[in-house]
Amino acid sequence: MADYSSTFAFAAPIADASSLQTILDPPMTTGDALANWNGELMPLRDVRVSVLDRAFLFGDAIYEVLRVYRGRPFLEAEHLERLRRSLREIRVSCDVDRLVHRMRETLRLAQVQEGLIYIQVTRGEAPRTHRFPQGDCRPNELVYVEEFTADPYAVPREAGAATVTIPDLRWKRCDIKSVNLLANCLAAQQAAEQGCVEALLVAADGTITEGSHMSAFGVMDGQVLTSPLSPSILPGITRGLLARLAARCDVPLQETSFRVTDLPQLDELFLTGTTSEVLPVVQVDGQAIGTGRPGPVTRALQAAYRQFLEEQNW
Repeated sequence: MADYSSTFAFAAPIADASSLQTILDPPMTTGDALANWNGELMPLRDVRVSVLDRAFLFGDAIYEVLRVYRGRPFLEAEHLERLRRSLREIRVSCDVDRLVHRMRETLRLAQVQEGLIYIQVTRGEAPRTHRFPQGDCRPNELVYVEEFTADPYAVPREAGAATVTIPDLRWKRCDIKSVNLLANCLAAQQAAEQGCVEALLVAADGTITEGSHMSAFGVMDGQVLTSPLSPSILPGITRGLLARLAARCDVPLQETSFRVTDLPQLDELFLTGTTSEVLPVVQVDGQAIGTGRPGPVTRALQAAYRQFLEEQNW
């Protein structure tokens, strides 16, 4: 397993340098994105946040990211339920119905057909103290809509991705979609420096929990394996959809963790995420997974994902 202090022999990337760069720096119109800051519409570049906001000082905030297909938010109900749960877990009071209205209004006015919706709710602005602010502290609510000018994962979704294993150094409530993402950022950067699309996070006992920003699935003897829901992983929305698609495809899925030592025995490995969808992994730490090509189970689930998209009432 990779170590932060190690000197690495770089794994050969599956995608070429230009397609990897597309993933690392997605083709989006971020500066021109339309934002809604506490109910006021403005360009994202014009949003101003106080340095006393607790998200800035403590990472005291939660967020959601929704994929937009054909001008509509995908899996909206599931994302909003996770948003509500995250708010409850960190004890922030927010009018989610109002936030949803702002989200839909911003998307409508942005006229984005393919892209992302980002939502963030912070505890608000207050004098710096570790405990929660006393008295009135109004949450700050941000929504912005970002357009894709190209699909950043198109190439590795077809050819397969290279990944690296990295120790899972995150806090013990990864089930909350918090903006506390420093360990995730360190892992993603380490993967990028090795020419890889993603980092697989490995617990102290050798269990692969998930990726730095994607859920992880292994395939062994035709059965899909993935970590069970717990405080150690994020309850991924695409992860949940994948379980439904597996049932539709008659592919058995078991919520059973797999370890680094199981990687040589896996027939296939894939990741899921809001933007990556179903992403085959064909190399980990420079070693091939299975045949070194996307496998039949992964391909079947990719096809089921696209079919599910076509069935939506767009």
